[in-house]
Amino acid sequence: MARLRVGVLISGRGSNLQALIDAASDPTYPAEIVLVVSDRPEAAGLERAARAGIAHRAIPHPSRAEFAAAADAALRQSGAELVALAGYMRILDTGFVEAWRDRLVNIHPSLLPVFPGLHPQRQALAAGVRFSGCTVHFVRAEVDTGPIIAQAAVPVHPGDDEERLAARILAAEHRLYPLAVRLYAEGRLRIDGNTVMVAGSAAPDVAVLNPPEALASDGGSAIPRAIGS
Repeated sequence: MARLRVGVLISGRGSNLQALIDAASDPTYPAEIVLVVSDRPEAAGLERAARAGIAHRAIPHPSRAEFAAAADAALRQSGAELVALAGYMRILDTGFVEAWRDRLVNIHPSLLPVFPGLHPQRQALAAGVRFSGCTVHFVRAEVDTGPIIAQAAVPVHPGDDEERLAARILAAEHRLYPLAVRLYAEGRLRIDGNTVMVAGSAAPDVAVLNPPEALASDGGSAIPRAIGS
C-alpha cells in the first residue's frame, strides 16, 4: 500500500520533524516525509532533513502571501497529501489554510483551547494548573484553533519553570505527533463539526490525580496545615 506523502513546515531546530523522520524510518509506518520547507534558511531542521535524504528548501519571503504561494507550489510539486506544521512560527496566509483545509495539522504545547499563542508554558505556570500538555489539531484561520485530533497530558511539578515544563511537554509531543499522523494516514479520522472522530478508538478509562491520592495514605502527617487553618 502506498504511504501517505507528508510535507513539513518548520522555522527552527526541528525536533518534532525529527520525531516524524524517526517514525517514518520504519517501513511499516503508513506515512513518509517528501518535503521540508522552512521560512528561515538557517533553521537547524533543514540539516535534519538533509541527513535523512529528504528534499528540503528555504523560502525566506518577507510577506505572508509570497511565502504561501511559494510553499504551496513546492508542496504540490512534491505530491504532498498532508502538511504538518512542526515548529513553524509564522501565521499562515488564510488562503493557504483554506487550500489545505483538513489536510493541514499543527502541534501546540498546551491542552487547547487553553493557553493558545506564544509562551503557553509560561501561561500554564502563571495560571497554577496541575496539568499541561500538548495538542495536535487541524488548522483553521484563527491561531491555535481547529478540530482536535489528539492530546497528551503532562503533570506540572512543584518548582517547575518554563524550561523544565517545556522539556517534559516536548517529550510528549515527540510521541503524540507521529501517532496523530499515523491515524490520519490510516484514514481513521473523521471531522464532525468541531470534533474529530477516531475510528476504532475509545478514550482511556483512567483518571490521573495531581497531587496523587497516595499523599493521603500517611494520615496527613506529612501534609502541612492549610494557610488560615
